[in-house]
Amino acid sequence: MSDLDRRSAITLGLAGVSGILAGAAAAQTYAPTEGKELAPGVRQVDLGEVEAHLPTYKSVKLRDIVFQPGAKLSVREMSNDMVCHMTEGELRIKQGDHDFTVKKNDVYACTTGISEEDVAGSTVAIMRVIDLLPS
Repeated sequence: MSDLDRRSAITLGLAGVSGILAGAAAAQTYAPTEGKELAPGVRQVDLGEVEAHLPTYKSVKLRDIVFQPGAKLSVREMSNDMVCHMTEGELRIKQGDHDFTVKKNDVYACTTGISEEDVAGSTVAIMRVIDLLPS
């Protein structure tokens, strides 16, 4: 698939989940033990999954990753395409040789196979992840 096709599919995926996001875009408050622990100080709260109705993707999954101040997710390889939206706080992201910071309301994307490391700043950070799951 060409890059243009992939970008178009991601854009359509975002449009397809707009109904989910309309009701869930506000930041949530989570208990310290809510969800599943991914690393010390990092928890995943699953929010829902729907059929994608896109030729490239079977379903779309929505989840929040909650980082306590200073917590980190070590380098890992992305298993699927995804779009990430910071609903609270900020994270320092390292994708390969590219370092950047995402702050509240910023959006960025990851592609299958890219490696990423995430480190929270001095406040709680919540990253809402829209997983685009393949057919």
